[in-house]
Amino acid sequence: MSSGRSYFMTGALGCIGAWVVRALVDRGDRPVAFDVSEDRRRLEAIMSPGDLDRVVFVRGDITSGSEVRAALEASGARRVIHLAGLQVPGCRQDPVAGARVNVIGTLNVFEAARAAGIPRVVYASSAAVFGLADEAVDETVAPAPLTHYGVFKQANEGNARVYFHDCGLSSIGLRPFSVYGVGRDAGITSDPTRAIKAALVGRTFHIRFGGTSDFIYVADAAAAFIACADEGPDGAHVFNLHGETRQVESVVRIIDEQLPAHARGLITFGGPPIPMPPALDDSALRRALPALPQTSVRDGVAQTIARFAALRDEGRLDLREIEAG
Repeated sequence: MSSGRSYFMTGALGCIGAWVVRALVDRGDRPVAFDVSEDRRRLEAIMSPGDLDRVVFVRGDITSGSEVRAALEASGARRVIHLAGLQVPGCRQDPVAGARVNVIGTLNVFEAARAAGIPRVVYASSAAVFGLADEAVDETVAPAPLTHYGVFKQANEGNARVYFHDCGLSSIGLRPFSVYGVGRDAGITSDPTRAIKAALVGRTFHIRFGGTSDFIYVADAAAAFIACADEGPDGAHVFNLHGETRQVESVVRIIDEQLPAHARGLITFGGPPIPMPPALDDSALRRALPALPQTSVRDGVAQTIARFAALRDEGRLDLREIEAG
C-alpha cells in the first residue's frame, strides 16, 4: 500500500541501499538517495528507468557534517536509513579514511537527525563486531572485533547508545554477515554473488574463503532495514540479522545445481574462514518484528541467477568487477 513517505538514505547506491530504494519505490514511497557516488549501476540492474525517475538523488560526502545536515533538512524525511560505509578491505588499506567514513560519517548522520528532530535512525552495523566464534551468537555476546572495520562498527553502536541516553534519539543497528544477491560486488563476502555472474558468462571464479558462514539474501536485508525504520522499538537497539547458515561448499553446490549446464563446474573455493561467527541468532529481532521475510539460500540463489541471466541476455550485465579480478 502506498504511503507516500520520504526516506533519507545514505549509501543508497550500494548493494543493500539499492534494494531498499527499489522496495520503497515499489510501495509508493519517496527515497532521497544521498551518496558520494553517481554510479547507478546497482539500481539500474534491478529497477526500470521509469522507477528510477521516482528517486531523488543528492550527491554529497558523508564525512561532511554540513552536507549531511543540509541534505536531510531539504529532504523533509522523518525516517533515516544509514548505509554508507567502507568495507573491510578499504578500512584495512586506509584505516584513517575508514574511520572518517564509518565513524565520523555515522556521527554526522546522528547529529543531523538530532538537529532535525528525527525520532529514529536505522544504521548498518555488522557481524564483524564479534570476531571469531565457533557457534551461533546472540546480542548478549561481547564484541571482540578483529578488523578495523569491526572496531568502527562497534564504536558506532556505542555512540548510538550515547545519543539515546543524552538526547533521546532512538536507533537500531543491524548486523548482517554474508549478504548476497544482485548488486553485491564489493568485499570478500561478495565472492559467491560474483561467482554466479562469472559462471553465467563462461568464466572461472575462485571464492576466496571457506568454512561456514551466515548467508542472507539482499532483499531480506533491505526489508529488515525498512521495517526497523517504520516500526522499530524505541531505545538504542542492536540486532543480529540472520539468513541461513551454510558451508561454502554447500553454497557452491547449490549454485552449480541451478546454473545452466554449460556454466557448471566453473566455481571453486578455498581459503581461511572469515573471522566472524558462522551463525547469527536473530531471535530478538524477530520477536520485535515477526513478519520479516527469510529467503532460503536455494531460493535466493535461483532469483540471483535468473536476474543475472536476464541482464546478460539483454546485453546489460555489468562485468567490471569480474574483469578487474
